[in-house]
Amino acid sequence: MDWQKLYSARRSGSENRTGNSPETIRNSFLRDYDRIIFSSAFRRLQNKTQVFPLPGPVFVHNRLTHSLEVASVGRSIGKAVGDTLAERYSDKPEEFTEFYKYELPSVIAAACLAHDIGNPPFGHSGEDAIRVFFRNLEGDAKKRFSDYLSTNQQRDLLYFEG
Repeated sequence: MDWQKLYSARRSGSENRTGNSPETIRNSFLRDYDRIIFSSAFRRLQNKTQVFPLPGPVFVHNRLTHSLEVASVGRSIGKAVGDTLAERYSDKPEEFTEFYKYELPSVIAAACLAHDIGNPPFGHSGEDAIRVFFRNLEGDAKKRFSDYLSTNQQRDLLYFEG
C-alpha cells in the first residue's frame, strides 16, 4: 500500500500551506478535523438522537456527542498504531515515520468525526434495514424498482452505506 496515493497534505483553496512537519501547529489533517467540527453538516448531528437497537441500560445521546466520542477513541488508537508503525519501520525515510507519529491520529480522528454525517435515520442499523428491504423486494414492487431507478441508483440502495 502506497500512502502517497491514499492521502495528500495539499488542500484545495488553501495558501499552499503543507503543515507536514511536527513543528507545525496544525497539520493539514488537523485542519480537516477542525473544518468538520465547524461545518453545518456536523452541527446538524446535535438534533439527531443516537438510537440503539438493543434494549438495556444505555445512555441515549445525540449523534454529535457520539461522533465526538468516536473521534476521541479513534485518535487514541491512531496514536498507538502510529507510534508502533513508526518504531517498526524506523528504517524508512523520516517523512514516512513522521506521518505515522504525528499525522495518522488526526487522519483517523477526522474520519471518525465525519462517520455519521449523512447517515439515514436509525444510523447503521438503518443502513442494514434499507439494504434488506430492497434486496427482498418481490413481484410488482421489484419490477417497479428495476424500471424506475437507474443501475447506479439500484446499486446504491442494495449496498447502502449512509
